[in-house]
This record gives sequence, structure tokens and C-alpha cells, in this order.
Amino acid sequence: MPDIRIHRSHALGLKKAREVAWAWAEEVEKKFDMECAVLEGETSDTVQFTRAGVNGRLIVAADHFDLDAKLGFLLGAFSKTIEAEIEKELDALLAKGAKASAKAKKK
Repeated sequence: MPDIRIHRSHALGLKKAREVAWAWAEEVEKKFDMECAVLEGETSDTVQFTRAGVNGRLIVAADHFDLDAKLGFLLGAFSKTIEAEIEKELDALLAKGAKASAKAKKK
């Protein structure tokens, strides 16, 4: 099975990173019919996601996101496209979170 691995560093802190991760989970649930479960921890959270042909997890920490996904045979042919779409969505949410965090610091 093809694997997707994405790492993104950020400076949001855990609280804001959680908000970004939950927004990402809501987005993939709607857009890709995923089932997501959030497991909260003291220093990091895990968003587990699954649907037919895909399963994975997003580790949410105060300074980074790590996403690992396994694609089934049928979706494996589209792994580069799927990876690019995940990166685009995650980067957009991180940018939005960073912008909101910067605004909150100015107040």
C-alpha cells in the first residue's frame, strides 16, 4: 500500500493547533466522507481518520503536525494527487491559524 507522510512545523501552540486540526478533520469528513476521531492528550492529540481504502492519523503537537496515511490498492494510483490535496488543505488551515493567532497577539 502506498504511504503518505507529511510533516509541517508551526508556531501556533497546542491550543491553536488543536483548532486547526479539528477544522481539518471537519473538512475531510465533509469533503472526502472520512470518519474522524480525536484523541486528546496532555502534550499532543491524535486525529484518526478512515474510509474505504484509506486510514491514517494526524499527530497534533504544539510545534508540528505529522500526518501518516495508508492508501489501498485502488487509491494508490492517485497517491501523489491525494498527497498534494492534503498538503494544500493543511497549509491553508495553518496559514489561517497563524493569521488569527497574530491578530489575537496584537489585541
